[in-house]
Amino acid sequence: MLRKLFVIGGLILAAIVFGGLLWRLAPNQSLLEVTRDEVHFPTVSGFNLNRQEFTFPQDLSGELNILFVPFLQRQQLVVNTWIPFAQETEGAFPGVIYYELPTIDEMPTLSRMFVNEGMRAGILDETARERTVTLYIDMQKFLNATDIPDKDEVHTLLVNRNGDILWRTTGPFDETKGESLLGAIEANR
Repeated sequence: MLRKLFVIGGLILAAIVFGGLLWRLAPNQSLLEVTRDEVHFPTVSGFNLNRQEFTFPQDLSGELNILFVPFLQRQQLVVNTWIPFAQETEGAFPGVIYYELPTIDEMPTLSRMFVNEGMRAGILDETARERTVTLYIDMQKFLNATDIPDKDEVHTLLVNRNGDILWRTTGPFDETKGESLLGAIEANR
C-alpha cells in the first residue's frame, strides 16, 4: 500500500513539474486587434525566441521597421535572402530595425510550445532570437487587415510604430526591391 502511495505521489509530482514547465515554455495565444478599417498592421502580440512577450506595433524598436512575414517553414529560405540587406540598412539608417514575424494559425498550447522551442533550438544567433517573434493568430483577420491575399509568399513590409504600412513587396530579395525599400525609408524619415 505504501508503495502505491509513493508511485501515485511521484506521478502527481511529475504532472505538476511537467505542467509548470509547459506553462513556462509555451507562449500564450497571440492578441490580435484590428484597430481601423483601412489597411494597416494590426495590434498583435507574440513571444520572441528568448521567451519575451511583445505587442506590435507599439513595441517596435525602430521609427521605421522592416517586417518579414513568413507563413510556412519553407519560406525561411526567402527571408534569409533579405537578412544581409536588412542588416546593412540598419547600419546605414539609425532608427530602422528589422523583425521576422512567423505568422501561424491559432493552435493549442502544446503545439505552440513545440513550434517555438523547435525554432529556438535551431537559431543560435542572439539577434535573430531577439527579433524573431512568432504570432499565433486568426489568420484570415490578419490577412484582411494587412491586405495580404494569402499565405503563399513571404511579405516584406515597412511599418511605423502607428502600424501604417508604408511600403511592401513579396518574395526573395533582389536589387530592385532593395532600392525601392531604401527609397521608401528615405521618403518616410
